[in-house]
Amino acid sequence: MASAITSSGATLTWTASTDAVGVSGYDVYREAGATDVKVGSPASASFALTGLTADTSYTFYVVARDAAGNSSTASAPVTFRTLTGPVSGGCTATYVVSNSWPGGFQGEVTVKNTGTSATTGWTVKWSFPNGQTITQLWGGVHTQTGADVTVKNVSWNGVLAAGASTSFGFGASWTGTNGVPSTVTCTAP
Repeated sequence: MASAITSSGATLTWTASTDAVGVSGYDVYREAGATDVKVGSPASASFALTGLTADTSYTFYVVARDAAGNSSTASAPVTFRTLTGPVSGGCTATYVVSNSWPGGFQGEVTVKNTGTSATTGWTVKWSFPNGQTITQLWGGVHTQTGADVTVKNVSWNGVLAAGASTSFGFGASWTGTNGVPSTVTCTAP
């Protein structure tokens, strides 16, 4: 049985074996194709696995050894998947229309570092749904091709500590309808 599964480890436990000579220990193997890998030889019926890769499937089995050097048949295999690891980089972007008037509006986007370490920069992207056009932008550098907008940080707001936020604003024109983008993405190294 696998328990205490994390992004880099897990604990295997099994029912202790017995035989006439006396079990002296166990060998734990990881299935690895043609040649399985022995990962440890505990004396008791449990083993802590470490150094595993996040979000990866693993299969292990156990073989008991007795004092005379005899080995049991392999146990039934145990398969589990490690958890997704902590995100070292990442961000979210929240888009709001802060002011609107006939033919124009002002928008603001808040960028938040959702990772576990500081960002070295960020990029926000969205597509306008109704042909809006940015006329000016502050707090970032933007490009717009048709409906698609990309905004990158400027030198003074690219580094965000874990959990920190910054924002940029823009003025834009619109005709007919001023719909909000359905998806606003943010990426950060």
